[in-house]
Amino acid sequence: MLKISELGARTGLSPHTIRFYEKHGLIEASTRTEAGYRYYNDSDVRRAEFVKTARNIGFSLDDIGQLLSIRVDKESHSCQEVTDITRHKLNEVNERIAELESMRTTLSRLLASCCGGPEQATHCSIMDALDNGEVETRQRAGTA
Repeated sequence: MLKISELGARTGLSPHTIRFYEKHGLIEASTRTEAGYRYYNDSDVRRAEFVKTARNIGFSLDDIGQLLSIRVDKESHSCQEVTDITRHKLNEVNERIAELESMRTTLSRLLASCCGGPEQATHCSIMDALDNGEVETRQRAGTA
């Protein structure tokens, strides 16, 4: 049996993070003493590592909860359920990448339009674009 600090050392999760995951029902101590100390077994370590891995690749807490319920009872669930959760996450990531690429394009164009010299910023093209809302308009229109 491991204390919370030992579980943290084995998994790379801080005790604070472990408590956070416990609060959200993703990890649970196998045993608690009367004084409230948490103790974890090998199964708890594997579960914590599963949660950490899933979190590191972007799954939400809700996603992880669903994946954990499938993990506990694989015979009652299909691979399709796991695929659907994963596909949904990939779609979210692809959308975010598109947003970031648009932001990069906009920032690059803003930088290219400005001389960046030592003169006062009273006629700075970047400031003008931000003040006039041109950046937001371009980004929404897809012409970043």
